[in-house]
Amino acid sequence: MTNYDEIDFSPILALTEGEVITHSRVRDIRLASGKVLALITLDNGRDHTRPNTLGPATMFQLGETLTALAQRAAAGEIQAVGITGKQYILAAGADLSDITKVGSKDNARLVAQLGHKVFGQLTELGVPTFAFVNGLALGGGLEIALNSTYRTVDSSAAAIALPEVFLGIIPGWGGAYLLPNLIGIENALEVVISNPLKQNRMLKPQQAFDYGVVDAIFPAANYLEDSLRWADGVLTGKVKVERKNEPGKIERLTKWPIAIKMARGMLESKIGTVPRSPYAALDLLDKAKGGTKAEGFAREDEALADLVAGDQFAASMYAFDLVQKRAKRPVGAPDKALAKKVTKVGIIGAGLMASQFALLFVRKLQVPVLITDIDQARVDKGIAYIHDEIGKLEAKGRLDGDAANKLRSLVTGTTDKSLYADCDFVIEAVFEEVGVKQQVFGEIEQIIAEDAILATNTSSLSVEEIGAKLAHPERLVGFHFFNPVAVMPLIEIVKTPRTAEAALSTAFVVAKGLGKNAVLTADAPGFVVNRLLAKVMGEAARAVYEGTPVAEVEKAFAPLGLPMGPFQLIDLVGWKVAAHVQDTMVRAFPERFYANENFHALAELPEVVEKDKGGRVTGWTKAAEKVLKPAVGTQPAAPATILARVQDGLAQEIKIMLDEGVVPEVEDIDLCLILGAGWPFIDGGASPYLDREGASERVFGATFHDPVIRGIGG
Repeated sequence: MTNYDEIDFSPILALTEGEVITHSRVRDIRLASGKVLALITLDNGRDHTRPNTLGPATMFQLGETLTALAQRAAAGEIQAVGITGKQYILAAGADLSDITKVGSKDNARLVAQLGHKVFGQLTELGVPTFAFVNGLALGGGLEIALNSTYRTVDSSAAAIALPEVFLGIIPGWGGAYLLPNLIGIENALEVVISNPLKQNRMLKPQQAFDYGVVDAIFPAANYLEDSLRWADGVLTGKVKVERKNEPGKIERLTKWPIAIKMARGMLESKIGTVPRSPYAALDLLDKAKGGTKAEGFAREDEALADLVAGDQFAASMYAFDLVQKRAKRPVGAPDKALAKKVTKVGIIGAGLMASQFALLFVRKLQVPVLITDIDQARVDKGIAYIHDEIGKLEAKGRLDGDAANKLRSLVTGTTDKSLYADCDFVIEAVFEEVGVKQQVFGEIEQIIAEDAILATNTSSLSVEEIGAKLAHPERLVGFHFFNPVAVMPLIEIVKTPRTAEAALSTAFVVAKGLGKNAVLTADAPGFVVNRLLAKVMGEAARAVYEGTPVAEVEKAFAPLGLPMGPFQLIDLVGWKVAAHVQDTMVRAFPERFYANENFHALAELPEVVEKDKGGRVTGWTKAAEKVLKPAVGTQPAAPATILARVQDGLAQEIKIMLDEGVVPEVEDIDLCLILGAGWPFIDGGASPYLDREGASERVFGATFHDPVIRGIGG
């Protein structure tokens, strides 16, 4: 087995230039029993917007601190060691900017080995160790806790997770071995694999406690005092720690292999076999049922080295950089000083989409929100929905009673449009037809102030055409949300040739206030996401009409790695919406987009596709088959042909969009697809994937990116 003390870590010390070091500050605390606990506080000296991270210099310092504490423990000076973080944060894991600099597989292995060497010391101090998870604990931050003897958590901690699989790697500092042996294989599969693949879902403190990730949970008000009192109880034997989810022999022999097999089947059906990190994690979790901890850590060393040196991690880091940096500083956004202050929001419409808007605006902006519709019954239904959703948040403890009542009081509904007079920002959520949108904006414009902003949520129509009859078309901006509104992080902000900088600036400031990432796009059909999804859906429809069974078409699209197949996606957004978007794209670009008149006949059916229990599309309903039968051919396309057509179609469309200036750069298209369509991180977004697959070369004889971003030879 690896002897970490004999390894020369000097090659990765060269990576520490520019590292923000998270220091290990130690103070002694005399507990009520008289025992002394040495408390390490991790602190990078920045405010809580810059989390503690664990780069090589940080790890070396923590290692030296633990070595000194082991000597003190041996001398009888301390009876326990605790480790916690600065306010709100334990640690957000490894410094990913450092990991991208490692350059070689050998250096990647050293990064894993350094983590195992340092964190491993937490179990070798000769006294019990306690992790006090006082806030955010991601990746290596959680692995600090897992390597400790005992763990408590602050009930207000922001999130607890092992997100590595989402980023194309694995928990490589003990998590893949320690977690399943602490909380059982089924819970570990959820934390290590399922949650990262669900758009990087994280655990709340209560969930972490229920799973057995931590041993005790305490409220924020006296968290550290309560944790120290609890630790003293453990040390004196007054507190008995029970771990109900720790796996026994029978689970290891029977439940473990069955759970792994089921997880493998789930992965293959949902994401195909191209992504490497989920399968590498699955293999480590499988092997964690037996053998020693040292063997488990050695397996993590090799798995992490393989993945960090590979293509998919390079692509993931490109995507991560887009989401962490580019999304927070939108390219083309005007100076925020130009933005109009929004003190009241108007929403035209009271249907489901309008009600979702109202809920989001009132929760995030905390300003009065007005909804209107053509009759009071619709308005009342919209208000009832909003109140009900606020009630659900209150029941879950996400809002207290006063906050919930305040939100309810801020939302009003009426058929009297004159009440829009003092709204600063008015958005429509009406039928997707230019004439309807022109009509409602024409009415509202006569009521609102001259400098109030109008926003359209159109998914594919021309924003300029919608504003053509306005007295002040410069105040209109496209503000395209994605469904479900509360969850999807993207807003496409659409600028027409006439949009004023003040309107555009206001839209970006409002989007940020809503907690969304905004990307600027020109007023082109379908903007970014729907234009490219229409390409995907059109190619799926083409294959069906050639005679390919729907389930085979869904499988052919699996290597794209999208969260769902094309027909499952159409079923989610609605067949009428999909047919409308497809029509828009075919009208705009008839030579490049596929549509079939049967789309509209299908859209009129209450149910179009059959799905299995997992929500995957398996075939057509009888009614849909009747519609399709006369139109479907007898020459099914091979899966490879379907995939190549969609790859080449996407490469062609992205190149045209860049040439037309729909967005400033290809990075903005990738960002839109990651945030608005769930394009997987391990592909890096669409363009690096299309480069790697050769589609860019096939279509226009070049690539979107240089070899480093494409991950070639990574």
